[in-house]
Amino acid sequence: MRSAITVCLVPEARSGPFVFHQDLELACAHASELGFAAIELFPPGAEDIDPRSLRQVLHRNRLDLAAVGSGAGWVARKLSLTSPDCTVRERALQFIAGLVDFAGAFGAPVILGSMQGRAEGPVTRDQALHWLAQALEQLGPRAHGYGVPFLLEPLNRYESNLLNTLADTTDFLQPLRTRNIRILADLFHMNIEEASLPQSIRRAGELIGHVHFADSNRLAMGAGHTDFLTVTEALREVGYKGYLSAEVFPKPTSEEAARRTMESFRRCFPAS
Repeated sequence: MRSAITVCLVPEARSGPFVFHQDLELACAHASELGFAAIELFPPGAEDIDPRSLRQVLHRNRLDLAAVGSGAGWVARKLSLTSPDCTVRERALQFIAGLVDFAGAFGAPVILGSMQGRAEGPVTRDQALHWLAQALEQLGPRAHGYGVPFLLEPLNRYESNLLNTLADTTDFLQPLRTRNIRILADLFHMNIEEASLPQSIRRAGELIGHVHFADSNRLAMGAGHTDFLTVTEALREVGYKGYLSAEVFPKPTSEEAARRTMESFRRCFPAS
């Protein structure tokens, strides 16, 4: 397993749970100094980041791109794959498809979190899940063209009423034609929804494609009550070899949150 840390370039998400905000160059320098292997990037959109510049800053700091988040589509543009407006759903799909192409060039997957939307108003849960499945049937094969999976993140009940647990998501993915969707296991959401984090991880098994390494209070791992050693042991048991990425609040500072994350990571992996 490898370490990663979040970098958000979306002004509207400045209050969100991302370790570094706005300054990509400085964020990558700090991440490299602390020993992180990669960054997880949250851009405003695919057209807002110059791929050549990003490649240069990653190379200069000996970092990889772990994943790319799509949350700006909701936060800044109010786009959702389950909107009652078919025009909005199509714009959401195209926004995410552009990110798949952008991230795929770096060998990185795209994360679908808040843009999955929710069932509300005239949209029933069954209808929302139907539209979500239709979108994934397009996004999964598109990501496969770059040799990467597409990541679907179950969210806690206060953020979505569609898919809240790893088991919910596993059941939802089972009938899809595409086999290229993987689950993002966010430990913060799991602390709210799962009876046992290790057991849920073991049940999801090889469907887990990415992990958000966050404590129960969405602070750096070690600041809450998550038993991260049992979590990482369960991940080892299912053969997970991906990233543990810190999607946490930058408290007390970005640098301190990053440092505490790396300390916890090295407790789990002393040789790293």
